[in-house]
Amino acid sequence: MSSIDIRHIVFDIGRVLIHYDPHIPFSRLIPDDAERNWFFANVCTHDWNLEQDRGRRWADAEALLVAEFPEREEHIRCFRKYWHEMVSHAYVESVAIMETLISDGRDVTMLTNFAADTFKEARKLFPFLDMPRGVTVSGEIGLIKPDVAIYERHARDFGLDPARTLFIDDSMANVEGARLAGWNAVHFVDPEKLKSDLAAHGVAL
Repeated sequence: MSSIDIRHIVFDIGRVLIHYDPHIPFSRLIPDDAERNWFFANVCTHDWNLEQDRGRRWADAEALLVAEFPEREEHIRCFRKYWHEMVSHAYVESVAIMETLISDGRDVTMLTNFAADTFKEARKLFPFLDMPRGVTVSGEIGLIKPDVAIYERHARDFGLDPARTLFIDDSMANVEGARLAGWNAVHFVDPEKLKSDLAAHGVAL
């Protein structure tokens, strides 16, 4: 049992509560594995997509790539067009943990790297995202994990005591960012480990 009195629990969303995989639609659009991997490594890259999470408009993001890869315009525009297929399902057991924490009276919020417009779409696809007290969406405020500033902003906006906050994220870089901001943080691997990590911090389910 932890000696830390956890008062606030903050969930990441992608790959913690909902699945995300851009290969889902693109396995149909670019069936060849080698070509598809090249496309994600060189055209619609992780770093390119991250700028939409930071607040860049999709139209601007697409225009940038179309200018550089005009022969790939159709596939570039498909990234946003078929985004809804990339978030194929919720992680039912993780969502159940979050719902139990909320029903037990725990203060639960969310902190996510997400483009502003796709997050609005995600809320329609996954109504449980409206259950926590609130959410900080990177694309809405122009800050992004693991920048310490986004954790400080979330804590300030939601009145969290960093030393009594527990953050859950699938990215170790984001976990480390939270710790630099004075939060407690655990690396999400699967629901069973999350239950164990919660218990280790004195949060019983």
